[in-house]
Amino acid sequence: MAKKFPKLPKHPERICWGCDRYCPADSLQCGNGSERTQHPAEVFGEDWFEWGIDFAEEPTPTANRSD
Repeated sequence: MAKKFPKLPKHPERICWGCDRYCPADSLQCGNGSERTQHPAEVFGEDWFEWGIDFAEEPTPTANRSD
């Protein structure tokens, strides 16, 4: 089960957001590159979650279609 993704963490620069491990920025464990992945708030600003993306909601099931 994936960890909940925080919308506005207090210190996003201290953590790598590239996978579910959320490693400290100075101790990357996943091998996903040599630099940490920034939190969306660092890249897009503090209102990034207001762009219509809601990570807290479950996806709505799609109806089975027979084409």
